[in-house]
Amino acid sequence: MSVSIRANTATEPFAGVTGLHHIQLAVPAGCEDACRAFWVDVVGLTEVSKPAPMAARGGAWFRGPGFELHVGVTADFTPASKAHPAILVNDIDALAVRLADAGIGPVWAHDFPGHRHFYVADPVGNRIEFLMPDAVA
Repeated sequence: MSVSIRANTATEPFAGVTGLHHIQLAVPAGCEDACRAFWVDVVGLTEVSKPAPMAARGGAWFRGPGFELHVGVTADFTPASKAHPAILVNDIDALAVRLADAGIGPVWAHDFPGHRHFYVADPVGNRIEFLMPDAVA
């Protein structure tokens, strides 16, 4: 497959993009309670109601500061082992303790200059990254 990307030749950056609305993670059917326990009870997001037509499909929606994370049921689910959301946090050590206390061991990485970060698997095996910028002196 070949993809052609044309460079933006304008002198001003495109102003139409304003931010990130949501991240969609695939999950298998029947895992909503495990997702709620992870995303709400451990990570600290808030569950939000899905619109009625979408609620019938299963899954769940969660909200954090400035973004939503949607888990959507996929019949032929395979956990994402490389592609992942990277979620900013303001106290990475406290989150690491919360995750460890919940039996979810963070795997620290030391390859992202200017940040402390680790990876975990969500309840269905998707790769999730949490990161915090280094303190600016």
